[in-house]
Amino acid sequence: MSTLLVVGLGLLGLALLTMGADQVVVGASRLATLLRVAPVIVGVVVIGLGTSAPEFVVSGTAAVRDNAGLALGNLVGSNILNVTLVLGVVAVVSPVVVRSSVPVREAPLMAAAVAVFGAFALVGLKFVAGLLLAVLSVLTLALLVRLSRVQDGDPLPDDVAAFVSARTRRWWVEALRALVGLAATLGGAQLVVANAVTLAHRWGVSDQVIGFTLVAFGTSLPELMTSVQAQRRGEGDLMVGNLLGSNIFNSLIGGAVVGLAAGSSTIAPFGFAAVTAMVAAAVLAWLLLWRGSRITRPEACVLLAAYACVLPLLISANP
Repeated sequence: MSTLLVVGLGLLGLALLTMGADQVVVGASRLATLLRVAPVIVGVVVIGLGTSAPEFVVSGTAAVRDNAGLALGNLVGSNILNVTLVLGVVAVVSPVVVRSSVPVREAPLMAAAVAVFGAFALVGLKFVAGLLLAVLSVLTLALLVRLSRVQDGDPLPDDVAAFVSARTRRWWVEALRALVGLAATLGGAQLVVANAVTLAHRWGVSDQVIGFTLVAFGTSLPELMTSVQAQRRGEGDLMVGNLLGSNIFNSLIGGAVVGLAAGSSTIAPFGFAAVTAMVAAAVLAWLLLWRGSRITRPEACVLLAAYACVLPLLISANP
């Protein structure tokens, strides 16, 4: 198979991942709205988990195929990319203002989740570690829902209310949308993993490098698109919450998927430099948000510079 065809199939996989994840989010959130689930809970659970679905599927698929470097590299790279490149690009275009208590609650929770995942990645993920991360995932989800709960009588936004009024009898359309999106996500993940590994071996590049560069960028596209749209609508809290939530779910659920998929084997320890960069990026984002509940353009440039500095270091450390 020619290199051009391999690259083409990989790009097709990324496109399927992006579009599939988008439809999963749209379909699931609309279905939840039709079922009268609180909008805030939809945002925390559905959008946060939905935009992280590509990371779960790609890393789980890679772990099953015995590509540990790609499995962990994708999660580590996505965690770094979300709070440096994605947050930095959005804040450069327009400063991000957070009006809720995200810096006090979700930001430190994100840093803690990333640190726990990083500790397991350093010593090697096992089935038991996957179980522990799965339990932590359930507890964290319950905590996030509890922190973000709203009163049952809270009114729906006008556009959502109009949607519910017009589509009440078409719940099956949104359910089908979510299922088709999930199928596209799964198929895209298979294409991404298979062709990324082929390129890595053909070019003599390690699976880790392919994981935290090309694959991590591709699976982070849903977060990027969601963040851009949220910032355009002036929803800084939603945008930042989505990125922080994505890192929480990548670390806990993604780590659990990789650990459980490994079965009786052990996922080899990941590089110290990459794990340290991941934790440092999470702490940096937390401190910037805690400092003023906003990300200004100069601070966005700091985040972009951090990513630009980290990337060549990671590549050199994982030849």
